[in-house]
Amino acid sequence: MPIYEFYCEDCNTLFNFFSRTVNTDKQPPCPRCRKQLQKQLSVFACTGKAKEEGGMENLPIDEGAMEKAMQMISSEAGRINEDDPRQAANLMRKLSEMTGIKLGEGMNEALKRMEAGEDPDQIESEMGDLLQSEEPFEFTGAAGSGGKGKKPAPQRDETLYDL
Repeated sequence: MPIYEFYCEDCNTLFNFFSRTVNTDKQPPCPRCRKQLQKQLSVFACTGKAKEEGGMENLPIDEGAMEKAMQMISSEAGRINEDDPRQAANLMRKLSEMTGIKLGEGMNEALKRMEAGEDPDQIESEMGDLLQSEEPFEFTGAAGSGGKGKKPAPQRDETLYDL
C-alpha cells in the first residue's frame, strides 16, 4: 500500500496521501485551498547536505522531467570513465538542464573546475567548506513554472490523507 506525495504550488506545501491500491493517475485537490495538486517524484536515496536537511525530498520536481533524466543517467552512467572528471561534470550538467533545477554558485564552480580536468579530490579539499555551507541547488519552483525570484522551501504537512 503506497504513500504518494503531492505538492500545492499555491500553498507551497507537500502533502502525503495513502492509497489502498497502486494508483498512479489520481491527483487529489489540496486539503487547504482545494486546488489541483502536483504529484511528486519520490526520492529513494540522497547524500550529503540534502539528505541531512531533508532538502531533496522537499523540492517540487516535475515527475516526467525527472523520469527522463533518470533514464538518461542510467544509460550514460555505465559508460563514464571514473578517471575522467569531465564526464561526471557533463552528466551533472545534463541532469540540471533536463530537470530545470539550477546549480548553486559553489556547485557551478566545482563543475567548471572538473570540466577543466582538475582532480575532484583537490576540488573537494579546497572547496569543501563552501560546498557544505551552501545549498547545492537554486530552486525557484516547479520545473517550467517560470516563477520569478527564489521560492522558499515548501512546508511539509505531516498529516496522512486518504487518496
